[in-house]
Amino acid sequence: MPAMMLSLAAAFTVTAAYPAEAAGMKRTITMVAVEPKGGTTVDKEPFPTTALPEGKGYELKAPNAEGRWEVSTYRWEPSQIIVNQGDEVTLEVLGVNGAEHPAVIDGYDITFTVKRGQLSTVTFTADKAGVFEFRCGIHQPSMTGELIVLPSG
Repeated sequence: MPAMMLSLAAAFTVTAAYPAEAAGMKRTITMVAVEPKGGTTVDKEPFPTTALPEGKGYELKAPNAEGRWEVSTYRWEPSQIIVNQGDEVTLEVLGVNGAEHPAVIDGYDITFTVKRGQLSTVTFTADKAGVFEFRCGIHQPSMTGELIVLPSG
């Protein structure tokens, strides 16, 4: 049984990684700027007593007159992008929720703004290997992600 598990793990590792010969490809990643929301009433669930982290990334609305309360957060989906060094990367980001999301990709000196109802396109060459954070300048601390650039060769 342990040998079978090792074989499965090895197969997963090989299929999950981008092959080295794929470096330098054109990759288009479709993303969205979204605000997942949830709500209930105090007769079903008590209103939380612990505060959420400060900033505009999380919102907890106190119960209204009918006892309904809501929680929401802003997110990039997907929040992790994996490419190979040398790839030409195009991010197509649709703004679904939030008026605008001024964004930056650290380490690449790339800035862009995503607006509700619009498709923003950003194209760059992933010429530096490593892990680089991308984030909305307004909705922190929740609206962050990672650009992972696998080294070539």
